[in-house]
Amino acid sequence: MLQHVRELEKPVFCLKATVKQAKGILGKDVSGFSDPYCLLGIEQGVGMPGGSPGSRRRQKAVVRHTIPEEQTHRTQVISQTLNPVWDETFILEFEDITNANFHLDMWDLDTVESVRQKLGELTDLHGLRRIFKEARKDKGQDDFLGNVVLRLQDLRCKEDQWYPLEPCTETYPDRGQCHLQFQLIHKRRATAASRSQPSYTVHLHLLQQLVSHEVTQHQAGSTSWDASLSPQAATILFLHATQKDLSDFHQSMAQWLAYSRLYQSLEFPSNCLLHPITSMEYQWVQGRLKVEQLEELATSFTSLLAYGLSLIRRFRSVFPLSVSDSPARLQSLLRVLVQMCKMKAFRELCPDSAPLPQLVTEALRTGTVEWFHLKQQHHQPMVQGVLEAGKALLSLVQDVLCDLHQCQRTWNKIFHNVLKIDLFPMAFLELQWLVAKRVQDHTVTVGTPVSPEMGESLFQLYISLKELCQLGPVPSERDGILALDGFHRWFQPAIPSWLQKTYSVALERVQRAVQMDKLVPLGELIKHSTSAVDLSTCFAQISHTAQQLDWPDPEEAFMITVKFVEDTCRLALVYCSLIKARARELSAGQKDQGQAADMLCVVVNDMEQLRLVIGKLPTQLAWEALEQRVGAGLEQGQLQNTLHAQLQGALAGLGHEIRTGVRTLAEQLEAGIAKHIQKLVSVRESVLTDDAILPLMKFLEVKLWYMNTNLVQENFSSLLTLLWTHTLTVLVEVAASQRSSCLASNRLKVALQSLEISFHADGRGLPLEALHTATFQALQRDLELQAASSQELIQKYFCSRIRQQAETTSEDLGAVTVKASYRTSEQKLHVELLSASSLLPLDSNGSSDPFVQLTLEPRHEFPDLAPRETQKHKKDLHPLFDETFEFLVPAEPCTKDGACLLLTVLDHDTLGANDLEGEAFLPLCTVPGMMGCEEPGEAPQIRLPLTYPAPNGDPILQLLESRKGDREAQAFVKLRRQRAKQASQHAPRPGR
Repeated sequence: MLQHVRELEKPVFCLKATVKQAKGILGKDVSGFSDPYCLLGIEQGVGMPGGSPGSRRRQKAVVRHTIPEEQTHRTQVISQTLNPVWDETFILEFEDITNANFHLDMWDLDTVESVRQKLGELTDLHGLRRIFKEARKDKGQDDFLGNVVLRLQDLRCKEDQWYPLEPCTETYPDRGQCHLQFQLIHKRRATAASRSQPSYTVHLHLLQQLVSHEVTQHQAGSTSWDASLSPQAATILFLHATQKDLSDFHQSMAQWLAYSRLYQSLEFPSNCLLHPITSMEYQWVQGRLKVEQLEELATSFTSLLAYGLSLIRRFRSVFPLSVSDSPARLQSLLRVLVQMCKMKAFRELCPDSAPLPQLVTEALRTGTVEWFHLKQQHHQPMVQGVLEAGKALLSLVQDVLCDLHQCQRTWNKIFHNVLKIDLFPMAFLELQWLVAKRVQDHTVTVGTPVSPEMGESLFQLYISLKELCQLGPVPSERDGILALDGFHRWFQPAIPSWLQKTYSVALERVQRAVQMDKLVPLGELIKHSTSAVDLSTCFAQISHTAQQLDWPDPEEAFMITVKFVEDTCRLALVYCSLIKARARELSAGQKDQGQAADMLCVVVNDMEQLRLVIGKLPTQLAWEALEQRVGAGLEQGQLQNTLHAQLQGALAGLGHEIRTGVRTLAEQLEAGIAKHIQKLVSVRESVLTDDAILPLMKFLEVKLWYMNTNLVQENFSSLLTLLWTHTLTVLVEVAASQRSSCLASNRLKVALQSLEISFHADGRGLPLEALHTATFQALQRDLELQAASSQELIQKYFCSRIRQQAETTSEDLGAVTVKASYRTSEQKLHVELLSASSLLPLDSNGSSDPFVQLTLEPRHEFPDLAPRETQKHKKDLHPLFDETFEFLVPAEPCTKDGACLLLTVLDHDTLGANDLEGEAFLPLCTVPGMMGCEEPGEAPQIRLPLTYPAPNGDPILQLLESRKGDREAQAFVKLRRQRAKQASQHAPRPGR
């Protein structure tokens, strides 16, 4: 083909030269301006290739003298200016580009004027010189302003630049610049297309072939075309348009026609249509086109619009979101259609076209319905049946949901931004009517009763419709009712099947979870086992099902919630039974009791975890919101009597199971604690107390650490409380059996202190208020007594009697009045017994013969001081003794606890034993002078009430009496028993 073209007759080559303007030219007239015009043409056969046209630039009138007149072209004369503007175009033919030069000479037109006229135009001295110069030259001769000489072979296909005006002499080297535009073209090309078709049509076909080639090449390489031509194709188009002298408008129109046609058959970006649209809009003049061209352009508009609307109608399949650039491609197409419909050309050539938003809206509505029917056909089941039809309908509804989500998130934004069309509301309204009709027909076909398989299918369909309704507008924003309003009533017969299915699935999961449970903690921080986690997940699924159901009718929603709570509580109790049976199964036949305890700890923790999960039911099932929804529909207290009663019953049952498990663990430890406490008191006397209690503390430390590690904190605290109560009980029993052993009591005392520290564990165990129970305090007091020596007990006895006397507010037995002081320098205790009063009449004559016995107690502190006695007074109930006694005694024993002066008032009996009137105790530490080094002054009188020993026996005396081998203890007890016997024989008269 190329060789054939080369053999054709050569076309006529032309230079299309446009003289645009000039600037900064010389002023040749007297006025300082010029009247410039240009002569231009082509000089043939000058120079050789590679030569220079510089030799011609030094000559004047090259064009006028060397180029034939018929080949010379002249511009208009621009009067009186130094910056002329011509903007004139000339076609200059040439034969051989290698031996052709372009010449342009610029002249100043010189008209014949009188001297008087020229003097009138004179402005300066320079103008006067021009007048003299004009006078020397021929009249009517034009002035040379400069020239431009260019070799044609140095020009590109298109040139557009400023060229300097060359001088012929060096007088005025700077003669300004001339703006020239060149374009190499040809005429009368001998090809068939050039002879039979306009250049515009040839250019259009050429462009179509090149674009088709580009798209095909990219498709073969599995790449998409970016709408840019290759450099070779762009060069060919440029050269063709240039050589055929096609206008920019015709080039843009050709590009539009080619691209708009090929876009409908080949796959390439639509944004390549925007450039020709913009160019045509900018240059549009209807009159420059022929009739057939106008028809061709109008056809291209209507064709592309119809094709674009067809793509928009099928946008879901044409622009799938699985392809990343689909949104951008759709948006580009919409923008092309918008820009096309805004064009003046479109409005003039297609005046009857409807507004684009209206056309697009109708296309979208039609396309949505078509898409739904296609999807329905796609999901049509192969086997006809109600269950298969339900599955197909569910798949169809899920596809509708997916499509609406895509419309809402992606497509609606594109259509709204470009065309202000809200796709999502329109698609929702169309699709919800189509879906509602098919779902209602299906639920009628299902009927009642509903099988489990059908119930599962209907539940999924219900959830999908619920999600579909949530996508729609809120009731306050609707224009009317929707077809899906009240759709839940279509599913009402399936509710029993849904509830039964939920419970059955949950029960199977619970049974499977327990059967697979090895009753091993999940970790150091997570102390329950796998089944508790599975059960929590199971209950969460039940709550999720309830939330999914979210039945709109309040009364029915309340009954459904009651059923969910009932089933959940029932599952909790079933789990307790199953997990206990699993523990028995795993621990059966195991010799290691520790492993059985491990499993029991895990079981207790599992039930505790279950209790926590059950306690969250009100929140998970939104009881508060349900109560607000139901409102007046419930009777007073009905919610409390149903839901809360069910929950509290389940929690109480779980609490009982947990307490039983903790009680079992405690019983396993109680035997070991009791055993170690019994061993503690039987260890031989040579073993130190700390060493004797060490096995008990080690046992307790290991077991408590183990339980703390394996139990959650709440159950560990419950276990500690049970163990503490049991431990105190054992200590009380052992202490009662070891009352006579001071060593054993001392060990038990130290053990109690150590146990208190261990159970408290620096605040990590039981709080001190929980440890210090009444039993603990009583045991602590008893052990302190039992651990004390006989002398310490005697001291405690006198301390007790002194406190008893201090608490006595009456003087029913009478009183004694004394004065006492201590002189440190002499180490003498000075006692003045003044009197006694209101004594009991112990003789048959209604009176008494009183005297007072003075003894420093306890005797082991004052062994060398014998008792003193006063004189005996006959028949006197208010004797005045007024006697003084001195005891030589150091101060140290007098300041000890229990040190006192015992004043025993007796009734003298000649024939028998003396009778006891009462006893009074003066604490020696309170005697003036006893605690200081200064000598006391006048001692104050002290009135001491008389008291009797306790009639029912003192616990200290009982403890002393149990120490049979202690003579001192036995002697003291004997004397105290004797006093108590005497006191019991004389009860005070009423009113005293």
